[in-house]
Amino acid sequence: GNKYRTGGWGLQKDLDKGLELYIRAGELGSATANYCLGSVYMGGKGVERDVEKAMRHYKLAAMGGNESARHALGALEKYVGNMNGAMKHFMIAAKAGHDESLSQVREGFMNEHVTKDDYEKTLRAHKDSRDGMKSDLRAKASARLAAAR
Repeated sequence: GNKYRTGGWGLQKDLDKGLELYIRAGELGSATANYCLGSVYMGGKGVERDVEKAMRHYKLAAMGGNESARHALGALEKYVGNMNGAMKHFMIAAKAGHDESLSQVREGFMNEHVTKDDYEKTLRAHKDSRDGMKSDLRAKASARLAAAR
C-alpha cells in the first residue's frame, strides 16, 4: 500500500490501489495497515477526511501493538481536551519505547496531568524497552549499513 501511495519501488503512484491494499491488509489484522488507514483518513489525502474512520483504524492499530497509533490516539484526545485519556495513551506508547509519547508524558507531568509515580514508572519502562532493543548484532548491522551508504 505504501509503495503505491508514494510511487516507490518503481511503481506508478496510485492512491486508490494503495488504499485498497491497506484496507485488505487491515481486514487481515495488520496493525501497520490500520495505522496507515488512520493517517490517510485523518489527513484526507486521496479520500475525504473522516475523523471517525481515522479513530477506528488508530484504535485497531493500537490494539495490535502499533505505538505510533497509540500516540496518535493520545494526540487526538489531547486536541479535544481529554487530558486524562491523552495521558493514558501517551503512557502506554512511551512504555513501549515511543519517544514522542515520552515527551508528552513529561509535559503532562510538568502540567500536573500525570502523577510523579506514573511518570517515574513510564520513564523506567521506556528505558527498559529501549535497552531491550539494543544488541551487538544490531549495532554491527547499523554500522555496516551506514558504511554501505
